[in-house]
Amino acid sequence: MTSAIAVTGIGLVTPGGIGAEATWKAVCTGHSTAHTDPELQGLPVDFSCRVPGFSAEALPGTHQLWRYDRSTQLLLAAATEAVRSARLDPTDWDPTRIALVVGSAAGGISTLETQHRRLLDHGARSLSPLTLTGYLPNMAAGHLTLALGITGPALQTSTACSSGASAIITASLLIDAGLCDIALAAGCDAMTTPLCAAAFAKMGALSRRTDDPAHASRPFDRHRDGFVLGEGAAVLILERTGHAAARQAPPRAHLVGHATTSDAHHATTPHPEGLGLRRAILQTLRAADATTADVDHINAHGTSTLLNDQTEAAVIRELFTSRTPSVTSAKGVLGHGMGAAGAIEAALTIASLEHQTAPPTANFTEPDETTDGLDLVTGHVRPQNLRLALSHSLGFGGHNTVLALASGP
Repeated sequence: MTSAIAVTGIGLVTPGGIGAEATWKAVCTGHSTAHTDPELQGLPVDFSCRVPGFSAEALPGTHQLWRYDRSTQLLLAAATEAVRSARLDPTDWDPTRIALVVGSAAGGISTLETQHRRLLDHGARSLSPLTLTGYLPNMAAGHLTLALGITGPALQTSTACSSGASAIITASLLIDAGLCDIALAAGCDAMTTPLCAAAFAKMGALSRRTDDPAHASRPFDRHRDGFVLGEGAAVLILERTGHAAARQAPPRAHLVGHATTSDAHHATTPHPEGLGLRRAILQTLRAADATTADVDHINAHGTSTLLNDQTEAAVIRELFTSRTPSVTSAKGVLGHGMGAAGAIEAALTIASLEHQTAPPTANFTEPDETTDGLDLVTGHVRPQNLRLALSHSLGFGGHNTVLALASGP
């Protein structure tokens, strides 16, 4: 059985809004945030889900913001909220006992694309000397340690679209190993760039509803045709329950189990029988000393792609036979935050436990033969008695990550 880890703080910056409350409210409306994106003009898919009204200049305690990639700026903003909500003061903690793990699929990809265009258009002399510190995948964690003065372990995980969830698992393991008292577990990505959009479109992964972006992301729906690129960041503050109690910090929820597996099947396609996800769910429940009958709610990966939704739905139907949990996907509202998605959706799962509410899956109108049978929350929020919930995250390369979260305190 995994020892329970308290989640005492949450910070969110997503297409639903800046801050955890704004994001939760947006997800509960069930309305997509997708719009035509001027930065993607002329591409086969020219819409995305972007964070509205974000100004890096408003970040407290930062300067020379041109040093940071957009994904890092989003991370800094989410971390500021998370630390504040956990009642922590970076000037008053022991920095050697604070750990940081950041998950990202692409690092500072916007910086890389911008600087590569400069190289091609204007030559080597035009490059910024900060190209590498803006782009390298570890630098989001590096910049955050500088901003908060963290001198404990600082790691970066990259497991594609499950990176944020992998960061949460890694952070909890650092706590269990006694290497820190508090860990910031995060996910961030800003892959709403021309290169990423063109590449995903070439793969056939993106929805082609350019005439109707607001209805493009439709997880588990019969008429789904691909996901919508999104961006964002989430930070969760994790600590041992005893440590949280000692500083009188009430837990928002508890991480009671987790697991990660690999498909070893295909670079981008999930195992057709979902064997990796199935094992991850069962391992997570064993770690949580729970069974499928104990699960009240699942925040699904739910990408709005044909194969992911089909596989995930089949696994849920197969495993949860004695009691059917409610299922939702936030990607209908927020789009696919890529490496940030796992952390964002873990935070939303905690919000569901806190509010005893399951938010709807946007744009769902009709199941097909592969997604029928799920207790999918649609249309409106659903008040529900929630004690134990799972959050699924899957990624290219065959990564399957599952978190089990229980209501606090």
